[in-house]
Amino acid sequence: MAQHFDIAPLDASFGAVVTDLSLPRLDDAGFRALHAAWLDYALLIFPGQHLTREQQIDFARRFGPLEFDLAPISNVKSDGSLRNEADNDDVIKVLKGNMGWHADSTYMPVQAKGAVFSALVTPPAGGQTGWADMRAAYDALDDATRAKVERLSAHHSLYYSQSKLGHDPAAKPASEYSGYGFHDGPVPLRPLVKTHPETGRKSLLIGRHAHAIPDMADAESERFLDELVAFACQPPRTYHHSWAPGDAVIWDNRCLLHRAMPWDMTEPRIMWHSRIAGDPVAEAALA
Repeated sequence: MAQHFDIAPLDASFGAVVTDLSLPRLDDAGFRALHAAWLDYALLIFPGQHLTREQQIDFARRFGPLEFDLAPISNVKSDGSLRNEADNDDVIKVLKGNMGWHADSTYMPVQAKGAVFSALVTPPAGGQTGWADMRAAYDALDDATRAKVERLSAHHSLYYSQSKLGHDPAAKPASEYSGYGFHDGPVPLRPLVKTHPETGRKSLLIGRHAHAIPDMADAESERFLDELVAFACQPPRTYHHSWAPGDAVIWDNRCLLHRAMPWDMTEPRIMWHSRIAGDPVAEAALA
């Protein structure tokens, strides 16, 4: 018998809050039930888990191999001091880039499957994380737009998206930022409509990394993609979570976009991110 837990759907087209559950103590039957809920809701929120780093990695690994096991998303340096926002270093530029709607690792040869995210230190205001349901967005398209996006693809690049913030990683080869995502391989090409490999549902695959639709002028491509994001990322297809220390979430990167919200960067914010690797066939780029 699976462990019992309570699921309360969000007031949105997706997502649920899961309570009465300790993630480190989740048995196999309980995990199967939780996995089914994840495929249904795409975003599961677990208040007050206070996972250790090892517990977070172990939980993420239950969903599959990891693209990377744990990385800090933070304005706090390793020595405990705060980054100066005015310095606008590469880490600050990445934090600000993350404030645009996106899906993880679409700029890599294999797109991520999902992510586990947890809060260690949160600011008194701001710093929420938002998600947007690309399944419901696809369903809401008018017939003409749906027919159009079905035949289009876009390139995805972190160089492209970060360049809009004046971020040139080559300009600072000794940057504290690891450079993850700034690879020298081919720029991935991905369809604007993605079919989920486990549920079969279609969703839009757009966001800030998407650009340069083949056979479309750059200005027209950028305008069309911006219009799709503006249409897609509206209530009831969006939810923004106000974090408390100890909260954890898991989301399905194959059908949701997400973004960070601004906060006063004189206040610390420390989050931990575990990225679940995509299937090397289902999540591979076209080129």
